[in-house]
Amino acid sequence: PLSSSKLVTNGDSITLTCNYNGSYNSDSLVWYRQYSSSKPEFLFLVSESNLEQPADPPIPGVSAKINEEKNRVYLEISSASVSDSAMYYCALQPTVTGNTKTLYKMKGKTTKRTT
Repeated sequence: PLSSSKLVTNGDSITLTCNYNGSYNSDSLVWYRQYSSSKPEFLFLVSESNLEQPADPPIPGVSAKINEEKNRVYLEISSASVSDSAMYYCALQPTVTGNTKTLYKMKGKTTKRTT
């Protein structure tokens, strides 16, 4: 992420920004959030073929966008609340941690991204 913390007033929108190094054409970009003492929770994936995959079930008010030209991916929370207070992570998939355990499964419907 570009910043280590952000403060927002209850009900305001917030956009988290993450720079990435790698090839968006060969990888998927993934956002997770993690509450203290909990495992990471999948939020959103943007794939190489312009598909978007939200969490299942989708988390209301959460969306992701990519800016390929600047190697940035954004996570938008449209109406932040206290329950959104967490650590947020972005990652290129596959990650390099060596952890082969699946944190999410792509199922349900995907939507085509329009530019």
